[in-house]
Amino acid sequence: MASLAQQFTGLRCPPLSSSHLSKPFSPKQPQTHKPTLLPIVSAVAISNAQTKERLKLKELFEDAYERCRTAPMEGLSFSVDDFHSAIEKYDFNSEIGTKVKGTVFCTDNNGALVDITAKSSAYLPLQEASIHRLKHVEEAGIVPGLKEEFVIIGENEADDSLILSLKNIQYDLAWERCRQLQAEDVVVKGKVVGANKGGVVALVEGLRGFVPFSQISTKSTAEELLDKELPLKFVEVDEEQSRLVLSNRKAMADSQAQLGIGSVVLGTVQSLKPYGAFIDIGGINGLLHVSQISHDRVSDIATVLQPGDTLKVMILSHDRERGRVSLSTKKLEPTPGDMIRNPKLVFEKAEEMAQTFRQRIAQAEAMARADMLRFQPESGLTLSSDGILGPLTSDLPAEGLDLSDVPAAEDGESE
Repeated sequence: MASLAQQFTGLRCPPLSSSHLSKPFSPKQPQTHKPTLLPIVSAVAISNAQTKERLKLKELFEDAYERCRTAPMEGLSFSVDDFHSAIEKYDFNSEIGTKVKGTVFCTDNNGALVDITAKSSAYLPLQEASIHRLKHVEEAGIVPGLKEEFVIIGENEADDSLILSLKNIQYDLAWERCRQLQAEDVVVKGKVVGANKGGVVALVEGLRGFVPFSQISTKSTAEELLDKELPLKFVEVDEEQSRLVLSNRKAMADSQAQLGIGSVVLGTVQSLKPYGAFIDIGGINGLLHVSQISHDRVSDIATVLQPGDTLKVMILSHDRERGRVSLSTKKLEPTPGDMIRNPKLVFEKAEEMAQTFRQRIAQAEAMARADMLRFQPESGLTLSSDGILGPLTSDLPAEGLDLSDVPAAEDGESE
């Protein structure tokens, strides 16, 4: 027995109990001990299963390694070109002058934080938020959630954040707009915000333009023009030299060219003088002489008009060379003296009375042409019933037109 036990050295077997040996052997007695070889069989089975699992994993790794080495993109829809495209899409250019799109996500008294999908957020300072002066960025509509295009103008070395500007973009657009307006030769309004010994400074499209005194139609001083709006035209637009030169005279000449004798315009009383009132008619100063206020005599203009009054006046004459415009409310009175007694009625009937005045002028001109034909029948022209000159008709006598029955022009004036 001892030699057999030595052959199984290393195997764990339950020790023999002395109580078992003291009892006689009985074949009917149930066996209470497990077979001594069962643990050996279980250990061998577990060891085999683990070995198979390791071999299976090894084969999977070797297969995956071989596929990665020989065909790494096999079975994938995302190609190398797609990868490079994705990299370029999210590649960020942070050079100064680069335009970027961003979203405002926070504002404060000094500016706004902007998300531009870079490695860090960017900052829009208050002074770079608009071409106009602001006290807070929200005055320019810059609020959280706003999506806008910005331009990079610098970098904050303290935290590597980028500094953005909207003002630079707005400046570019303003210069482009001024070039367009100059090409179209249009009249614009400019507010006078400053002055120097040579002229005044006016804001146009957000830019500061210079208006020389020689290009201002009135003799007003710089102090009198401050904070007032002037009609202006562009003389020079040079973005590279930052030169923007404007002219009030050119704008006034353009406006005055549209004034027709007998036309009714709206004006504002600027000042009163003993001889009449100066009326602003859309940037042009016209004189309403005391004799042209009413058919009735006006001894004191202040009893009829006051500075700031708005009224309708008729263009009586226009001297473009001297820049003088004569006005009248007298010609607009339905009955003499209405401008003194009932000026509201005069303004209500202004267009109607002006039309009557123009008809009388046209009739007078027709009669003047008829007189010319009467003394110059050899001209070969005749006068139609509408006062239009035309070829001599065959039904008229050769000596010309008989003017004996032409009615005299009626003049309701009593000057």
